[in-house]
Amino acid sequence: MKRMEKILLAKKLDGILVSSPANMRSSAGFRGEGIVFISRHRPLVFTDSRYTIAAKEECPEAEVIQYKKNIYENWLTELMERLGREAVAAMSIGYEDETMTVQTYQMILALCKKHKLEHMTLVPLHKGLDQLRQVKTGQEILNIEKAEKIGDRAFTRIVEKIRECRSRGENLTEKQVAAYLEFYMKEMGAEGTSFDTIAASGLHSSMPHAIPTDKVLEEGDFLTMDFGCRVNGYCSDMTRTVVIGKAVERQKEIYDVVLRAQTAAIQAVKPGIKGCEVDAVARDIIREAGYGDCFGHSLGHSVGLMIHETPCFSPKDETVLEPGMVITVEPGIYVEGFGGVRIEDVVAVTEDGCRNLTRSPKELMEL
Repeated sequence: MKRMEKILLAKKLDGILVSSPANMRSSAGFRGEGIVFISRHRPLVFTDSRYTIAAKEECPEAEVIQYKKNIYENWLTELMERLGREAVAAMSIGYEDETMTVQTYQMILALCKKHKLEHMTLVPLHKGLDQLRQVKTGQEILNIEKAEKIGDRAFTRIVEKIRECRSRGENLTEKQVAAYLEFYMKEMGAEGTSFDTIAASGLHSSMPHAIPTDKVLEEGDFLTMDFGCRVNGYCSDMTRTVVIGKAVERQKEIYDVVLRAQTAAIQAVKPGIKGCEVDAVARDIIREAGYGDCFGHSLGHSVGLMIHETPCFSPKDETVLEPGMVITVEPGIYVEGFGGVRIEDVVAVTEDGCRNLTRSPKELMEL
């Protein structure tokens, strides 16, 4: 609520209509389907019978209103009953224009016309609400750290599983590797995965977001595993690349460049530096090693209630880092026709640097 008050005051709003899942949870604690209305009074949560009881438990500071027909019709009707039609018509309401569909927006306009509220002002907030989540609280960071620890333990177990299968002469596929990682994380207490798990081997590892296939892990393959889970709604994210069997010299060279780039970038993270400046640290090392054209994505992204939040470590992100921001550091080199390497940790910006929340080893593993 305190975060929302900043938006209300800064934009001189009478209320904020929240419809995206992450911001409904951030503003009111609500995890179901519906909308949340934030004003200078008690928050209102509008939902249907599937979530009413849960909403009352999740949102003790809010008033939960069960709608039966059109949720936006109920929202406007409720406001008019509480404040009067003329008062509502004069309100300035912020809304999430980057997540609300055009159809929903047009429906709200039609409802305003129906109830003679044409003078009510709808103010697009752009990324305003998302930016409120950029600096995490201590509890939010703790949730991310707990999720990251589960990921670390899952990585240890998948390495053991691969070694065990190879010792018995059994083959594992990319799909099986991904499935085991997801099973391990859930078995250890994760609510679910942060995103679709990536397990890419051999030539597939040259695709940053490869989809796991029935391809069998083969001797000499790079195997890149990118995975994460959720704890109390908060996401983790990590990537490790290993070699099945013995690594050849070019694999060792590429891995070393990526690791050096990541290490240097993590050392550069501190309050006051821009996201683009951290990105440049890693990108320069990769470019100087002759692989500049093989690193196309950004160095990292923030994590929280969503797996991709702002700010980012990218060539274009001018955001100045502040203590409490939590961001991935994930350089990669992807060589078409050969394979690829990515190494990813999650770091929390501190008062004088950063703290790495990912503990899994990063020396090149030959399994």
